[in-house]
Parts: sequence; structure tokens; C-alpha cells
Amino acid sequence: MPAAPPGTFRLAAGGLSVLVPLRPLLAGVSLVLLLVAVAAVCLSVGDIAVAPLDALRAALSGSGSPRDLLVVEELRMPRVEAGIAVGAALGAAGCLMQTLSGNRLATPDTVGLNNGATAFAVAGIVSSATSLLPSATALTGAATAAVLTLALSGGAGQRGYRFLVVGLGVGAVFGAVTNLILSRAEVDAANAAFAWTVGTLNSRSQTAVTVLEAGLLVCLPLAVVLGRRLNVLRFSDSVATGLGVRVRPLRVAVLLTSVVCAGLAVAVAGPLGMIALAAPEAARRLTGPGPVPVVTSALAGAVFTLPADLIGRTVMAPLEIPVGLVTAVVGGPYLLWLLLTTRTRRTP
Repeated sequence: MPAAPPGTFRLAAGGLSVLVPLRPLLAGVSLVLLLVAVAAVCLSVGDIAVAPLDALRAALSGSGSPRDLLVVEELRMPRVEAGIAVGAALGAAGCLMQTLSGNRLATPDTVGLNNGATAFAVAGIVSSATSLLPSATALTGAATAAVLTLALSGGAGQRGYRFLVVGLGVGAVFGAVTNLILSRAEVDAANAAFAWTVGTLNSRSQTAVTVLEAGLLVCLPLAVVLGRRLNVLRFSDSVATGLGVRVRPLRVAVLLTSVVCAGLAVAVAGPLGMIALAAPEAARRLTGPGPVPVVTSALAGAVFTLPADLIGRTVMAPLEIPVGLVTAVVGGPYLLWLLLTTRTRRTP
């Protein structure tokens, strides 16, 4: 058997063997370990301190003192679970959107998906208290925004910057719709929906979190498969077609997967800005050139979300800052840096 190429190692079983890229594997393992450490800190820090190892033991095995079990399982674990799921969904959706459009600035935040999901979900929250309704309406809103952006821009792909600019306009329209709904709603309903619109993980619906986790179980493996084929779209459409890739169905599948991930994430936590923008960029820097880093982007999104939520609930305690405001403040300078360093790529 020939030696594995540099930067890979070979897994062999019987007569079959698989080449595994070493750098993406190390990046994924490192992010998993970092995520476990960050989750342990989030479970242990608060008004009632719990040792990190005791917090992990209570969360994973359900063992520990009654006080630790109450604090970890009932108060903090649902919040950490929601943060991991939301961050993973936004990271994966951002990676797919950026790769599809060939633009680092194209994410569910900037192309209108999150704002569309927010507008429809706010309408659902104001009109009904059903826990499943925000998930359904957020998906509908994200899909509506995606259809409008695609129709008005003529598609993604080679028109990535036009897709981005049109998405910004569509997002602005849906943002205005959200404000209109809040201004015309009953005071109690508007107060209940307003904190959700800025992005928060406090007291999230467990039903919506479960729906998001079920969606991730389907979308993440699908995104990995789609990511392998998205590598071919780095060439022109004619070259990709010549290599046997059906370009239009692939783009539709990628967009639908992004819509589901972004819509369900917004249904849980509201629009968390900058996670979908920063996580794929960090993943690409860790994994290097090669396959589309969907899984690594999801892990990076979860790693970014949990510390932002921890800062929001502890830095000015007992006053809590919504995690969406924290990510916006931290991610704003990063967005400016991207705008100043991203160059327009001309295509023939």
C-alpha cells in the first residue's frame, strides 16, 4: 500500500482505506475540547458557584449534591444546550451561504434570512402563545426572504455581490416590518416579543430547542455532503457542469439547508448577529484550504455563542445583557475589518 500523502493519514480496514486530512481533524478535535471547557465554565459560573468538574458530572451523569443538580440541570443546562444548538446552526448556515455565493460577507444575517425569520416569528408570538408556532413561522419567514433575494438578484453563485446587496435591502424591509408589528401589538405581547428580537438565550422554549436539534440531526450530515460538492462551484458553472455537477439543484439544496438552519436558530434565540459571519472564517483559518469546513464552522459557532452569553449574564449582574447585543458589539469591528479587506473578484 502506498504511503499517505503529506498532511493526511490512512485508515485501512480489510481491502478498503480512507485518507483523512490531518489539519481539519486536529481543528475539529481542538474545537470539541474547547467547547467542553467553555460549557463547563458556563455551567459553573453564576450567583451560585459550582466547581467545573462537578458541573460537568451533574450535566452528563446526573450525579452530585441536590444543590448542584438543581443549579446545573434546571437552571443552566437548558441555556447551554440552546446556545450550543443555536451557534452550531448559525455557523453551518453561514459556511454554506458564504461558499454558495463566493463572498465572505454573505451570511443569513446579511442576505435577509434572519430578518425575515424574525419578522414572521414576531408575528407568530404576538398573535399566539403556542410554543411550536415560532419555529414554523420563522422557517416560513426565512424561506420567504431567500426566495425574494434570489428572485430580485438573479441567483447567487457568480452574482455573489449582487445577491448580498439585494439581501441587505430585503433584510431592511423585514426589519421595518418587525418594528411595525411591535408598534401595533398589545403592550404585553410587544414586551414579550421585544427582548426576543434582540437575541437572547434566557428562558428559551424547550420545544423550540428540541425542534432545532432535530433539524440539526438532518441538516448537518446533509450539509457535509453538499459541502463536498460545493468545492466544484469554485470553478465556473460550465466547468462544474462538465465535471458532472448539476449546478442549479445543488444551489437550491444548499439554500434550503441554510434556510432551515437559520430559521430554526432564530426561532429559538432570535437574530444573533455575527455568529454566522465569524464562525466560518475562524473555521477556514483553522482547517486551511481544502473541503468546505461545515462541521468545524458549526463547532466554532457554538464556541463563540456560549462565551457571549456568559458575558451577557455575568458582566453586569444582576442586570442581564442579551447575547445578541454582545455578539453585535464584539462582531462590529470584525465586520468593518472584513469590509476593508475583502476585494471584489471579477468574473468573466
